[in-house]
Amino acid sequence: MNFAYPLRLPYMTVSLYLVIAMRLLVYFIFLAFIYVVTLLFNSLVIYIIASNHSLHTPKFLAVANLAVIDVILSTSIIPGMIKIFLFKNNFVPFNLCFVQMYVYYAFGTLESFALAILAYDRLIAICFPLRQNSINTLRSMSCIVGLTSCFALGIIAFPVGIMTRLSFCSSVNVFSYFCDYAPVFRLACNDNTLQWSVGSSLSVLILAGPFTFIFLSYVSILVTVFRMKSLDSRVKALATCVEHLILVAVFFIPLITIFTVGFYLRLIDPDHLSLASCIPPCVNPIVYSLKTKEIKTRALTNISEYLGVLISFIL
Repeated sequence: MNFAYPLRLPYMTVSLYLVIAMRLLVYFIFLAFIYVVTLLFNSLVIYIIASNHSLHTPKFLAVANLAVIDVILSTSIIPGMIKIFLFKNNFVPFNLCFVQMYVYYAFGTLESFALAILAYDRLIAICFPLRQNSINTLRSMSCIVGLTSCFALGIIAFPVGIMTRLSFCSSVNVFSYFCDYAPVFRLACNDNTLQWSVGSSLSVLILAGPFTFIFLSYVSILVTVFRMKSLDSRVKALATCVEHLILVAVFFIPLITIFTVGFYLRLIDPDHLSLASCIPPCVNPIVYSLKTKEIKTRALTNISEYLGVLISFIL
C-alpha cells in the first residue's frame, strides 16, 4: 500500500502533460488558422475594393473600413497569443503592454462603430431609396469614417493614459492572454477607482451606443419594409440585412456578455474574451463582404485569372 502512489504518479503526470500539450496544440492550430483566414480574406476584400474604381462608393468604403479594422484588431492580439502557446513566452515589456492595450481597445471600438456605419448604409438605402445618392455620398461617408476613427483613437487614449498613474508593486501576473484593461488595473497596489469608473463608463458608451443605433436603425427599416405593398419587395429588402445582422450578433452578444459578467463579477475565463475578439474579424469577410455580389464576382474573376497564369507558367 505504501508504494501505490509512487508507482502511479509518473503515469498520471505524463498523462496530464499530454492532455495539456494536446490542448495547447489544438488551440495554437485554431488561432493560426483564424489569423491566416482573417488576413487572407480581409486583404482580398481591401485589394478588390481599392483596385476597382466602380467599387469606390459609400457602401464599399464602409466595407473596406471594416476589413482594415479587422486586420489590425486581430493582429493586435493573435500573434501575441500564438507566441505564448508556441514558445511559452508570456513576458511583455511594460510600455508594450499599454501599446497593445490601446490598439486592441481602439480598434475594438472602431469595430463597433464600423458595424453601426453599415447599419446606417442599410437605413439610407431602404428608408430613403430616392434620396440615397444625395444623402449617402462618398464624401459624407468619408467624413463619417474619419470622425469615428478620430473619436475612437482619441477617447481610448484617456483610459490607457491614466493606467500609468498606477503602481504595480506586488504581482505583475496578468490573468489574461493579452494586456487586458481590467485584469491589469486590478494588479495595482494603489487606488484604482478612477480606472474602474472610466473603464465601466466607456464600456457602456462603446458597446451600448453603437448597438442602440443599430437597433433603432432596424426598427426604422422594419417599419419601412412593412409599409411596402409588394411581398417580393419586402423579402428583397430584408434579405440585404441578414448578413449584417449576423455580424452584429457575432460581435455584440459575446462582448456585451463578457464585459458585463467579467468586468463586474469577474467570472469570465480569459479564453472567452480571446475567442470573442478573434472570431468576428474572421467571420466578417466570409459572411458579409465576400457574399456581396460585386465583390464576389471580382474575387472569382481575379482568382480564375491567377490560376490561369499559374497553370500556363507550370505547363
